Amino acid sequence: MGDVVYICDTCAAPGEAPEGAGFAADLRMAAPVEVEVRTTSCLNMCDAPLALALRGSGKVAYLFSGVRPAEDVADTLALLKLYRDAPDGVIQDARPAGRLRFCLQGRVPPL
Repeated sequence: MGDVVYICDTCAAPGEAPEGAGFAADLRMAAPVEVEVRTTSCLNMCDAPLALALRGSGKVAYLFSGVRPAEDVADTLALLKLYRDAPDGVIQDARPAGRLRFCLQGRVPPL
């Protein structure tokens, strides 16, 4: 398995429509070919939509929430590059990921 970014397609603020599917489509057009963009229904971060997760074979996994699809495409692409370039998935300096570095909710060791 290569690197995968999972985008929640049910995340939405109260009274708003979910934006995950559109965000995933935007990322698919711009993401490196080595990164697969998938949607999933619910990453259990409903209090802070939109959520995304990063997962790769032999790598730590990350969970982010509070992603703003209209604003965070460039930061998400930078995050994907950092993750792709980290052999073990450990991102030592997240500053290139901009605002997303403050959206990190958890990190899980590799399998």
